[in-house]
Amino acid sequence: MQTIVVAVAIGVLLAIAYGDVRTRRIPNVLAAAIAVLGLVRMILAANLVQAGHTLVVSVAVFTAGFLLFWRGVLGGGDAKLIGAMALLIGFDDLLDFLLLMSVCGGALAFAILAHNRFRAHRRHLSQKVRAPFTMQCAGGRVPLVRPTVPYGVAIAAAGVVMLILRPIL
Repeated sequence: MQTIVVAVAIGVLLAIAYGDVRTRRIPNVLAAAIAVLGLVRMILAANLVQAGHTLVVSVAVFTAGFLLFWRGVLGGGDAKLIGAMALLIGFDDLLDFLLLMSVCGGALAFAILAHNRFRAHRRHLSQKVRAPFTMQCAGGRVPLVRPTVPYGVAIAAAGVVMLILRPIL
């Protein structure tokens, strides 16, 4: 039964990553599905002490995510997904998950910045960009949009890796 929960969770995480890349949104229903799968996984493990620790730590992680959302560092869906992933991953592997998520997020941010730099360089060659974050057009200078990072991809990638490497609570 644990294998089914892990397989469904991986499918949901892949859907989250794909949707976050396309729309920069993580639907509440998908974050809730991860949280429910985490609760099912805890029930199947039948370890009350570990389940209690996981619940307490998940609330703390969700609170930290909410504070980061409130300060504009994370999106709301990212904050909810991190809290739900804390339920799914469990207390014992949470620090490993958070470290892996940070590494994945850094690599993703670097790739997006490199892509935007390359695209801006190509635009510079064709449109004569005059300032680093503005573009010349018929009506004057127009600021370029600040790039966003679909951090749900990093959260999902770290979650999939953790679920594959450590599938049993």
